[in-house]
Amino acid sequence: MASGQPASGEDSLIARYFRPIATDPGAFRLDDDAAALKAEGCDIVVTTDAIVEGVHFLPDDPPDSIARKALRVNLSDLAAKGAVPAGFVLTLALRHADENWLQPFATALGEDAMQFGCPLLGGDTVSTPGPLMVSVTAFGRVPDGKMVHRSGAKSGDRVMVTGTIGDAALGLAVLKGGKVHAAAGADARAMLADRYRVPQPRVALAEIIRAHATAAMDVSDGLAGDLTKLCGASGVSAVIDLASIPLSETARDLVVRGVVGLETLIAGGDDYEILCTVPEDRVRTFGEAAQRAGVAVSSIGSIVAGISAPKFIDGQGREVALERLSYGHF
Repeated sequence: MASGQPASGEDSLIARYFRPIATDPGAFRLDDDAAALKAEGCDIVVTTDAIVEGVHFLPDDPPDSIARKALRVNLSDLAAKGAVPAGFVLTLALRHADENWLQPFATALGEDAMQFGCPLLGGDTVSTPGPLMVSVTAFGRVPDGKMVHRSGAKSGDRVMVTGTIGDAALGLAVLKGGKVHAAAGADARAMLADRYRVPQPRVALAEIIRAHATAAMDVSDGLAGDLTKLCGASGVSAVIDLASIPLSETARDLVVRGVVGLETLIAGGDDYEILCTVPEDRVRTFGEAAQRAGVAVSSIGSIVAGISAPKFIDGQGREVALERLSYGHF
């Protein structure tokens, strides 16, 4: 913008809401056309995810939760790659510039950027006649050649997952009403909705994943489907004990009462937990390190030789055929 010329609407929006949270020197106060990110002798890991109104969040979701979800889904990818956050750029497509929406959005984004050590470096704001869209591209650092890939799982590795599975899918069901909303109490509904709206990226596990896992990815489209992708990339298969999949007390209660089936939980999206494979002789130290980091991990099965789809075994040792593996956009 040339000196003496009035600021455009976009420039004013950026200056008011996003310049205050772009405090990293490499952002240049958002006054330039690009940012500078120092490699610091490491590989730079890049990931990008967009969230779209009506697909990844509901039209009446609070703007602060939308901001947190947009950044955190990318931080989840970085953690699964063993990468420590370095910064992000933001693209925001708005129908109109509404201060009552933008202020809490920017405030929450700035709080998360500080909490997770992932500063805003730049981006773009555009107008759209369609649904609101937030796209984040995040950057992380790993030592040279140490990024953890989806490939790399070996026969005999244990399949591990963080946190609990299925709460986010139930949270979306709660927000949409229906039988899950009716069956869950007020506290349970609030917890499940929060799990859907505000993921908990396992950033604290990045270096632990890097030190112990042979393969890893985050669970974004559903545990069953994402495990299938990991096995496909690694050229292996897996046997999963359904009873070992970690569920919250609320989710387990809903399954026991027949409100939802387990398949709904392991094929639902938006968990943003980490799925990884760990050699048998590292499982104990992996679990201890995760515990010290404050993240629960569970062993849910084993990697086996072969290229067939993973098998899911119930408590009686019978294979369960899943009709749906994951959420799909198309």
